[in-house]
Amino acid sequence: MRILITNDDGINAPGLKVLHAIASEIAGEDGEVWTVAPAFEQSGVGHCISYTHPTMLIQLEERRFAAEGSPADCVLAGLYQVMKDAPPDLVLSGVNRGNNAAENVLYSGTLGGAMEAALQGLPAIALSQFYGPENAGLDNPFEAAAKHGVDTVRRLLRHGIWDGEAYRVFYNVNFPPVPAADVKGLKVTTQGWRDDTSFGVEPHVSPSGRMFLWVKGGPQHVPTAPGTDAAANLDGYVSVTPLRADLTAHDTIQTLKDRLE
Repeated sequence: MRILITNDDGINAPGLKVLHAIASEIAGEDGEVWTVAPAFEQSGVGHCISYTHPTMLIQLEERRFAAEGSPADCVLAGLYQVMKDAPPDLVLSGVNRGNNAAENVLYSGTLGGAMEAALQGLPAIALSQFYGPENAGLDNPFEAAAKHGVDTVRRLLRHGIWDGEAYRVFYNVNFPPVPAADVKGLKVTTQGWRDDTSFGVEPHVSPSGRMFLWVKGGPQHVPTAPGTDAAANLDGYVSVTPLRADLTAHDTIQTLKDRLE
């Protein structure tokens, strides 16, 4: 198996090393793992692509490249330049430092990379490590992802739904904020919603008198509804959420037709 990996924390992020180890075991001795990751951190860029300026691509080692762009740019670089003669069988994005559950899904560059791969017709999985008091102080905060990542990806490859729809399914995996030994199992979930956790800004005045705004989020350990991603994670489970890039609110279509047509 040929696997392309990327992330949004940058080419030197520790989570990318964890993902490379996961991908190497999945690929097997006869497989290949190719890395195309952002040269600099790209957290929060979502599905952004560098449409109005070029992306510099640098080869660092064999099968390891850094792109001066977003995770979606990296996937495009991987498919159409780095691996153009033999495309990957699977794209993995992560392992993100911090959760990409609930509303974070909509901002995540990690998810943006997986989404772009799905739009290109490839199987794709985004992986993120939830941080919390029980794992942030560990020697390896990514312990849960490192221990359970291979099994989770393999289960998805064997039993996941890999349809051929125009907006094909891709997967969002979040590992819980606990040591690896305390992970209770895996749950299939929907995307949750944290009340009072929306992003905002915090103003600061520089020594020169100029105003700068820091974007900040809210509490991440707010329980979401039962059956959703963050709720499962906070209960000690790996969450697996199937996603599509189609943003249509299908549940409203008929009602809206009745009202407007």
